[in-house]
Amino acid sequence: MLHIKTARYIADYRLWVDFDDGTGGEVDLFPLPVGPVFEPLKDKQFFARVVVDDELETLVWPNGADLAPEYVKALQQAQCQSDRV
Repeated sequence: MLHIKTARYIADYRLWVDFDDGTGGEVDLFPLPVGPVFEPLKDKQFFARVVVDDELETLVWPNGADLAPEYVKALQQAQCQSDRV
């Protein structure tokens, strides 16, 4: 099972994320997932308040929004691949 070890806000909707499998990198979370819990994340100051949940090791925000490590890593890998093309 994949876990997020650290996350750091960069700018806009971009984060630097380190995973427990030894990989890491920048991930752009724009466009944000759809749903009421993700609406507050459109405010970049609120988005920047991301932390890693100590217990679940996922990305979380103060309003309870969270993103699974597998989703974040898939986005990061896809963006990394598209940068190479």
